[in-house]
Amino acid sequence: MPLPALTYRSITEAQMLPRLIRLGPNLYGAVFTLMKLVPAQYILRRALQRGELTEDTVIVETTSGTFGLSLAMQAALMERELILVSDPAIDDNLHRRLTDLGAKVEMCLEPAPVGGYQGARLTKLAEIRASLPSTFCPEQYNNPDNARSYHVVADQLVRTFGTVDCLVGTVGTAGSMCGTGGGLREYSSHTQIIGVDSHRSVLFGQPDGPRSLRGLGNSLWPANLDHTLFDEIHWCSAAEAYAQTRALHAESALFQGPTSGAAHLVAQWWAAKNPDGLCVVILPDEGYRYQATVYDDAWLAANGELLAERPTEPVTVASPAEAGDRWTRLVWGRRSYEEVPGVVPRVTHPLAERALS
Repeated sequence: MPLPALTYRSITEAQMLPRLIRLGPNLYGAVFTLMKLVPAQYILRRALQRGELTEDTVIVETTSGTFGLSLAMQAALMERELILVSDPAIDDNLHRRLTDLGAKVEMCLEPAPVGGYQGARLTKLAEIRASLPSTFCPEQYNNPDNARSYHVVADQLVRTFGTVDCLVGTVGTAGSMCGTGGGLREYSSHTQIIGVDSHRSVLFGQPDGPRSLRGLGNSLWPANLDHTLFDEIHWCSAAEAYAQTRALHAESALFQGPTSGAAHLVAQWWAAKNPDGLCVVILPDEGYRYQATVYDDAWLAANGELLAERPTEPVTVASPAEAGDRWTRLVWGRRSYEEVPGVVPRVTHPLAERALS
């Protein structure tokens, strides 16, 4: 029977699309409760339609964050077994929530020589799949359905605003920015797309290294990343992202995670520099996981992440090789990776290159 008005079939359906909230004269936030529900639901539904996800199929994936939580929510509703491969970046509260939803979490405690913890997780994932008779892996890094799922967000933005002059968001698997940005470009080719990355992430030409700011950046190249979509790339530090996350809460009452803070830092700057342009910033998830860290001054101070003053503008550089440890901007200019000077040679993990059938 049809659903009554203002009701939903599930909690994941209710939290699917973002709320569009005005944050400034020409700046709007696409505010998600849990953004990764968009690809998790779409990918699993597509797998069901293709017959790849039977009642006996075990869902397996590598994740240390909110995509794992989104899969666990969907798997619980679908009554499917789920195994997640993670690493020490996963916090205790998230781990408890995953297991409470019925997921089994396999931990990789040491990084791989190539690809860091993500490389180690891919190796462990392959071992698990080889040991089971029937598995389905959403492969969020390489699955084109990840990016395709976000076209519904692009459609929402076009219906609401018409033309969006600039889209700002963080880049990790590249699904949200390439999917939403690609959808907006189909409507308006002039839309600027600005990606926000973390220092020591390989996505836009920096060498791999330790990163305390999680939820964006990568130690491996995801196949979903289309460099030619991006007009600008900004790198920011953990302390800058944390400070802006707190400012977003204090000034707009939006209680979001640090990826939202990193994206908002850049979007607020762009909107101020371009008062005649409409800017939308993607704010991926809520801040409850970070109450004991990002939202705790004592934790920030103890970890050297408490800023005395927030930055107001980035340092502009000509190549990734010139990027320091603070907020840095590079005009990418919709170029391919190889066309940008100063990028480090591409390093991949062989399991990350596996083509999807």
